[in-house]
Amino acid sequence: YKQESPFRANRVGGAIVARNIAHHLETALADKPKSWRPLIYCWRGGMRSNAMATILSSVGWPTGVVKGGYKTWRREVVAGLECDEPLLPVRLIDGQTGTGKTALLHAIAAAGGQVIDLEGLAHHRGSAFGDFGMGTQPAQRLFETEIWTRLREFDPTRPIFVEAESALVGRRRVPRRLWRSMLAAPRVELQASVTARAVYLQTAYGDVISDPHRLNGALDKLVALQSKERVSEWKALAGAGQYAQLAEELIREHYDPLYARSRKRREDAPVQTVELEDFSRESLMKAAQDVIVP
Repeated sequence: YKQESPFRANRVGGAIVARNIAHHLETALADKPKSWRPLIYCWRGGMRSNAMATILSSVGWPTGVVKGGYKTWRREVVAGLECDEPLLPVRLIDGQTGTGKTALLHAIAAAGGQVIDLEGLAHHRGSAFGDFGMGTQPAQRLFETEIWTRLREFDPTRPIFVEAESALVGRRRVPRRLWRSMLAAPRVELQASVTARAVYLQTAYGDVISDPHRLNGALDKLVALQSKERVSEWKALAGAGQYAQLAEELIREHYDPLYARSRKRREDAPVQTVELEDFSRESLMKAAQDVIVP
């Protein structure tokens, strides 16, 4: 239509856009309150997004439009995340499996700290049990957008707390600039007894325990690193409901040795060590304050 007549193209396109806007108002937007503040974008920030913004504004919602559309926004995301410099003021939350790294991140955020929860954004816990109860992983572009949106809001003079992860969280890749910042970042190391960690894991992975079939499937993934006999013993513990013993054996015989090997590749000592006796809210909030103001 555009090649034949721009006017006709606009008329036909306008009818399509109007029908789509009406459909959205009657379905996805039907329950939005007056305080809702939508930000509209299309591919280039042209007629489609501006038409929808006009209607939504007339309804009474304070509405914005992404200038230049998604294409321009995506270019900004890539420029901000795939460059080498400057490094971000990252501080890593590190520690063995079950030391409550993710729980501490949430406590730091609750205490006013700047946090990027990579596992939460990637919908993956970063282990053989990583995808349990986390939903489908987002597309790589959405993962990057979520990270960049948070980074843009942060105060660059304050530390950004990130859990020590590999370059891949499930199948999502940590963007280059953030990953390089993590490699150079000082580490806060969490420590806790094996018993306390086993108790914590039973709570943190309660969704895993409640699904014996998927639990056995996750244990089967460990055959690449453990003998079939040992994995069979762990599956037997799971089948008998001996989750505390299973957690302790996984910690001692699988995860702690992996952690020890990975730490040998790093020569830097932690700048701060935090000992947790338990993982109560009080203990985590105290640890968060200690980490934010060392």
